[in-house]
Amino acid sequence: MQSKLLHLHPPFFPFSTSPPPYHSSLIHFHHHHHKHNPLLLHLKHLSIQKQIPFSSSSSSSSSSNDTNCLDTNSSLTPISPSNRTFTVWEFTTLWISMIIGIPSYYLAGSLVDLGMSWWQGIATVFLANLLLLFPLILTAVPGTKHGIPFPVLARSSFGVFGAHVPTLLRALIGCGWFGIESWIGGEAIYLLLPSQLKNSSFAIAPVAGLGISLLEIICFSIFCLVQICIIWEGIDGIRELEKYAAPVLVALTFALLSWSYLNAGGFGRMLSLTSRLTWHEFWPIFFPALTANIGFWATVALNIPDFSRFARSQKDQILGQVGLPIFMSLFTFVGLAVTSSTEVIFGRVISDPIRLLGMIGGQWTTLVAIFGISLATITTNIAANVVAPANALTNLSPKWFTFRRGALVTALLGIAFQPWKLLKSSESFVYTWLLGYSALMGPIAGIILTDYYLVKHMELDVDALYSGSPQGAYYYQNGYNVVAMVALVVGILPDNPSFSSEARHFVKHLEIVCCSL
Repeated sequence: MQSKLLHLHPPFFPFSTSPPPYHSSLIHFHHHHHKHNPLLLHLKHLSIQKQIPFSSSSSSSSSSNDTNCLDTNSSLTPISPSNRTFTVWEFTTLWISMIIGIPSYYLAGSLVDLGMSWWQGIATVFLANLLLLFPLILTAVPGTKHGIPFPVLARSSFGVFGAHVPTLLRALIGCGWFGIESWIGGEAIYLLLPSQLKNSSFAIAPVAGLGISLLEIICFSIFCLVQICIIWEGIDGIRELEKYAAPVLVALTFALLSWSYLNAGGFGRMLSLTSRLTWHEFWPIFFPALTANIGFWATVALNIPDFSRFARSQKDQILGQVGLPIFMSLFTFVGLAVTSSTEVIFGRVISDPIRLLGMIGGQWTTLVAIFGISLATITTNIAANVVAPANALTNLSPKWFTFRRGALVTALLGIAFQPWKLLKSSESFVYTWLLGYSALMGPIAGIILTDYYLVKHMELDVDALYSGSPQGAYYYQNGYNVVAMVALVVGILPDNPSFSSEARHFVKHLEIVCCSL
């Protein structure tokens, strides 16, 4: 009988530039349906449910093993090398499109508000993203090597059923942030509308039970609808959006920076921002700030296999992501420079880019501002907050969810969270608790990386990842790896006051949402 070991990928250095050998039965599956189009599997067959027999023998082996296969569909099956089309450019534009947005705009400025100098704030952002880069690339490696998404990779560490715990935790964050980012995008449209329209009756009177006006609902709904249309195109639609949006966003960012430089007479105001902290006061602020900035992209670093599985090679995903610290530093520099210049230009500091753009031009400037802010928010929101929850829901119930359905449910849950109430009732809840919650992804990433590199030595039995057999390598104890579960609890248990107090707020709000539904 043919050994299962024959189907394991041979050992190779994690940063090898060539794709690994691919399982013959999976190549047969993908080529049978989509022989020529790179990502058509995720577009035209997302609703086709499949049960793929992952056996240790050839595809003609006995069907008796098929009864142990986990239900799956084309959203989670491994991507063959011929169907991997993400190059260095796709990964670079993916990160540029996600970085250019309103939250990143505030980062360095918020650190300056805490007392840092301008260069200390930017240096903190750079160092945080440099430290994040290592686990980011290490987590991306198995996605590229085996062609598997994050939920399937999590099965190797947490068990074929235990993987639902980390993936649903990640999905919950994505749903919450999708609603919040969508509301911010809708508010950008609302704030940049003509004052006559905003002073009309349907823009002032709140809708009963919601606490927002009809015009705000319309702006929010339009913004959500646009995102859903893009999501409906699947991974390929997201890839195209990020690829073409990045140059546009860079051009708009440069235009804003040039405007501030010319009208303020240079960056003198920003360069005059010296530190207000003594040597002893600096360090108690620096380390929490560093941790918060690491947590900024921690969730995306966790589910990066959802993207790296499409990489042509390890070289493509590494070179495409290595610029993260530089891109983040440059954009936070823009945010800090523009905000500082407003004090010279307008006589007061305007930290909100939406309000600033509404003050610097006429009708055409407003239209460009609406387009730019909407594009920046959409590119960040879809890539960072939709893909992971959609795949997590597909992993939870492949018979019911496809990538499209999972993404749609993510959007609906984000709306159901009523983000306008979250923002208005407690901004600290959103920016302290949710970012703190994101930092809890650290224990999950630590478990997966330790297990993959130190325990399994980068070797995975791809067949077993899709097997529900009690004899499967990743079945552990009834489908759960108790050791990983205990490690996760131990990693989360250390006291986190901000998380525990705001978690109660979140649970209370969740109960209200459920009752309203």
